[in-house]
Amino acid sequence: MIDRFQRIVTWDATSFVLRCWGDEDRATQGRRRGAISRALKASADVVVDLGGLDFADPSLMVDLAMLARRLRRRGAELWLRGAQPQITRLIELVGLHRLDGVRLDGGAALAA
Repeated sequence: MIDRFQRIVTWDATSFVLRCWGDEDRATQGRRRGAISRALKASADVVVDLGGLDFADPSLMVDLAMLARRLRRRGAELWLRGAQPQITRLIELVGLHRLDGVRLDGGAALAA
């Protein structure tokens, strides 16, 4: 069980993995900022492990879009992996999967 004060987005600088789990929404946005800020400095592609994410609102997708844009400027990509069906629907609803440099579940880049 995840305590409401625990981090629900973490950054592993060794493997370039941003892990999200639990429920992410605007109320938890401040707790993910540190991990996302550290991911902005990545020198390679970043994998976002969404396997443990049960709920998210568009605020998380906006933060991931910003991360993808910054990575793309350096020639790196954002890989979205392990999203549960409801999270995949949100990704598609907000269009995150259509951004250049965003890859979903390790497949080919999805573009509109």
